[in-house]
Amino acid sequence: MNFERHSQVASLITELNHAFPLAREIRNTREHAQALEQVEDLLEDYETNYILIEALSASIERYESSADEFSAFNQRQTDIEPAIATLRFLMEQHNLNTTDFENEIGKKSLVSQILNGHKQLTRRHIENLAARFAISPALFF
Repeated sequence: MNFERHSQVASLITELNHAFPLAREIRNTREHAQALEQVEDLLEDYETNYILIEALSASIERYESSADEFSAFNQRQTDIEPAIATLRFLMEQHNLNTTDFENEIGKKSLVSQILNGHKQLTRRHIENLAARFAISPALFF
């Protein structure tokens, strides 16, 4: 990279750091909330704002992985099986409960046992869930 081009890039980075300091570092809950709002605003024109969205998202992820306020949540996520986490996520996103999976898994009691870690999702359960929600079965592994 020639000197002139390097200087232009350095200048652009300086401008970005000034305009979007949260893309570099989030230090507290107030800044975290601001970063989330900025990403939401930028998503309105995803193609144009892609680089900034990625930078802010990475900064948010770094903050959430190390902030004390997320430590209990992060520990629970580490301890949970991917299949159970995926099932819980689907339930939350689609406002479902244990009685809503009779066709894919079985009775409410079996779904509860799976969610509590006493039983595992079978291959057939995963195939049924993937078909219902039009997702890849790989999300359960």
